[in-house]
Amino acid sequence: MTLQEQIEVLLEPHLEEGRYFLVSLSLPASKINQKVKILLDSDEGITIEECARISRRLAAELEEKEIFQEAYTLEVSSPGLDQPLYLPRQFKKNVGRELKVILSTGETLVGKLEEVKEDSIVLQLPPPKKKAKVPADEINLRPEIERKNIAKAVVQVSFKE
Repeated sequence: MTLQEQIEVLLEPHLEEGRYFLVSLSLPASKINQKVKILLDSDEGITIEECARISRRLAAELEEKEIFQEAYTLEVSSPGLDQPLYLPRQFKKNVGRELKVILSTGETLVGKLEEVKEDSIVLQLPPPKKKAKVPADEINLRPEIERKNIAKAVVQVSFKE
């Protein structure tokens, strides 16, 4: 079992039967000591206090089981607004928000996330700003995008009311 798999097994009981979910677990190289970076989330969001509680419990288990022989750094946090969406639960959590979606073809779409299906998402794109000779087809303004064709999807932060 790899180090990452060992940590995931130890983390699982702290996710409270699916209340929280693992977004990513990475072990970035460091010259000083081993780093463990864990991003967690939940359908309602996750607080700093919740991350700290999970971090303390996981650190105690890592120490008890002597997973690391040398010093290590454990970071447990939530993905920031600038972090891309990867998992279906992340997309579902953001229905109704504006997304910037970069497709694997390089095309960029910006629109409101309307629906999340098993393997795809539906965006509502804004109507064209210039009046076209031919009105925009509603189907083209509401594309269904397969998740496998999404290179990156990021929530767009709006400060408008």
